[in-house]
Amino acid sequence: MRVGFIGFGEVAYTLASRLISRGAEVVTSLEGRSPSTIERARALGVTEASEEDVYSCEVVISAVTPDVALEAARRAGRHVRGIYVDMNNISPGTVRMASSLIENGGFVDAAIMGSVRRKGADVLIIASGRDATEFMKLNMYGLNIEVRGSEPGDASAIKMLRSSYTKGVSALLWETLTAARRMGLEEDVLEMLEYTEGRDFRESAISRLKSSCIHARRRYEEMNEVQNMLGEVIDPVMPPCIMRVFERLLDAEVSADEDYREVLDGVIDAFL
Repeated sequence: MRVGFIGFGEVAYTLASRLISRGAEVVTSLEGRSPSTIERARALGVTEASEEDVYSCEVVISAVTPDVALEAARRAGRHVRGIYVDMNNISPGTVRMASSLIENGGFVDAAIMGSVRRKGADVLIIASGRDATEFMKLNMYGLNIEVRGSEPGDASAIKMLRSSYTKGVSALLWETLTAARRMGLEEDVLEMLEYTEGRDFRESAISRLKSSCIHARRRYEEMNEVQNMLGEVIDPVMPPCIMRVFERLLDAEVSADEDYREVLDGVIDAFL
């Protein structure tokens, strides 16, 4: 199996490492890449090739930044011989636009449903589109792919809807625990929530608080995309409120090992 990557950042590197270890040939163009990227790719055993050679692979995976996802599909459009897998963090509408650019129709919408940094190549990837089952053949090379939905855009929509929920929970936790901290009841509230929500809730809640601060800008921008998508199917109420919470966290400076009470104290003025 020859798998081509457009883009070779953290996601591509992680998946390529697993694919190569299981016997697949991974191909990418290193033209214009940074010295560190070139060094990592060569050390991994990636086959260096021209863009045209990448497009000729049985599976072509686009793993670029969202702002260039459409351009990547446009460049590949008439050259793809197998299937083109868009694994970028883009809206369902943008996915459908990318799909229309792949002339042979072999397009798969793929969404990563967890942290590649934490889970590595075992991270769940959901896929939709006519050729999603073809993409699933990479499970034989160590990936963890499930087919969800039937059309391009379905996988990305599932990821965005999940994002709407998880970011909403984070925003609600921030408002609840900020108020509890001002009342001197934060420990009691966490204990009662753990009683009703189940074991490990405390650890999960504190992790959400910190990551919301550390990634506030990105999550604010992602919620804006979620709001646009929801607006196509319903009249959404929550996104502006969730975005307002993340907006209040934009200037927070938080370290991962900081006590959660210090995290709350550091931004509490933004909630007054």
